[in-house]
Amino acid sequence: MITSEEMKCRPKWAFTLIELLVVIAIISMLIALLLPAVQAAREAARRTQCVNNMKQIGLALAGYASDNHCLPAGYVTDITGSPQNAPMDSNSLDAGPGWAYGVAILPFLEQGSLYAGLNFNLPCYSPANQTMAVVSLNVFFCASVSDLSRTVNVMDQQKKQLARVPSAHYVLNAGNEEPWHYQTFDHRSIADGPFFRNSFVPIASITDGLSQTMMIGEHTPLLSNKTWFGVVPGSVVCPTFRFPFSPCDYAASFVLSHTGPAADEHEVIHPPNSRLSHVNQMYSEHPGGANIILGDGSVRFIKETINQRVWAALATIRGKEVISGESF
Repeated sequence: MITSEEMKCRPKWAFTLIELLVVIAIISMLIALLLPAVQAAREAARRTQCVNNMKQIGLALAGYASDNHCLPAGYVTDITGSPQNAPMDSNSLDAGPGWAYGVAILPFLEQGSLYAGLNFNLPCYSPANQTMAVVSLNVFFCASVSDLSRTVNVMDQQKKQLARVPSAHYVLNAGNEEPWHYQTFDHRSIADGPFFRNSFVPIASITDGLSQTMMIGEHTPLLSNKTWFGVVPGSVVCPTFRFPFSPCDYAASFVLSHTGPAADEHEVIHPPNSRLSHVNQMYSEHPGGANIILGDGSVRFIKETINQRVWAALATIRGKEVISGESF
């Protein structure tokens, strides 16, 4: 039996303050070492999901092209002046119905019911189509994007709301030029990429090769909003406060981007993720670059440091450039 005297003689084991601080410091160092690895693993998983979504879109584009012998239009404008599609924007010459590429490929994304629920006799921004217009599809989202908004409020220059459309984290490639800055109905002689207003580009006309021609790239709402649904005449696309160098742009920029060089930009080329990006360029939240869909349906990760001439060459459909697979 232990006496009270013996209990008093026993040492009392406990951490000193210094020992406790050392343990906390060691734990903090381990967390600091492990956290980047955990974050990198999470980003890798998000990027994989993003790539899978883009592959689905690439396959849908291929399915549309197989059935129709051409790519879908970037978006559709009725240039005949039909009253139901009025009014026409006097600056960009955009008018209704405005339906964009994403609607055209809905049946190839297993969204036949959504496609059937749209009234194509009316513009995409008609109140009769607004119920379907706010249906967002996960395939057009990238898990790495920080802004989780599912819809976009479409505004004019005076910030009057014109419509609501579903958000997208991807944008079409119009080529080097930005044809929507030219006041002409026909953009075929200006655009050198696969998508523009009323484009319907035949696959056979992409003579640079499908594996060397960019179709779609990433664009995060961190820079500006995008959609797959349609273009509303008279609306504008404006940047967030993080990109003060970018002005607002015409409605075409809701679905279209360009790489440069454009005629009015003095040979400037815009690589992905540039801090000087405008709303009509590609920008992702992946560290180091952005994903793109090529014409053959494959998805490639393009580094921010890509040779700018190679980047511009990927944007054209018949620029006659020779690009090696190792250069991008």
